[in-house]
Amino acid sequence: MYNIPHFKAKDHQEVLDFMQANPFVTICGVDQAGFPVATQVPVLLTIEEDKIIISGHVMRKQEHTNAFEMNNKVLVIFSGPSAFVSANWYTTKNMGSTWNYQSVQAKGSLEIKDEKHLYNLLEKLTLHFEKDANAPTQVKNLSAEYLEQNMKAIYSFDIMVSDLQHVFKLSQNRDEASKANIHAELSKGDAACKHMAAAMKAQSNPKDSHKNL
Repeated sequence: MYNIPHFKAKDHQEVLDFMQANPFVTICGVDQAGFPVATQVPVLLTIEEDKIIISGHVMRKQEHTNAFEMNNKVLVIFSGPSAFVSANWYTTKNMGSTWNYQSVQAKGSLEIKDEKHLYNLLEKLTLHFEKDANAPTQVKNLSAEYLEQNMKAIYSFDIMVSDLQHVFKLSQNRDEASKANIHAELSKGDAACKHMAAAMKAQSNPKDSHKNL
């Protein structure tokens, strides 16, 4: 991960909020031959004091799940929108353009859970994303036959986070006039650009004096 001190959140809660806001993650592992494997799944976070647990489910007998079963050390990547930043928007000229983005990487051990955990997780996941507690798609409203058939094909997991790193690259290293220009230009762009403009505004710190590349 790109690890530069001034491309960091102001406090740990910002990192947790970003993870909660971007729950469709990439989980990476290593297969028997030493090659990387990855899958994308929605997850739920449980945060208790200094402990972070990432919970989700995956289909059995897939390349990535076979790898997770063989080597349970995984990397979970939380990503959000990103945006190109043109150096033409800087007050200082003869510089290269760049890209603004936010990303969190969580390392941990993936623990395969039992059927009770899977059922409870499916209930929580569906309720969290469906919102309507009485929707016909809620787990409690699905047929036992359907649930039994589909639960056989998947397993749930918990990942206890052992290391958490992040980069929130939001032009913190630019002078105030350049940051204002960048924010104004991104605000004219597509949804991702507008999202990054809002992230810049939230992250803005007038005391920032870093001017490195």
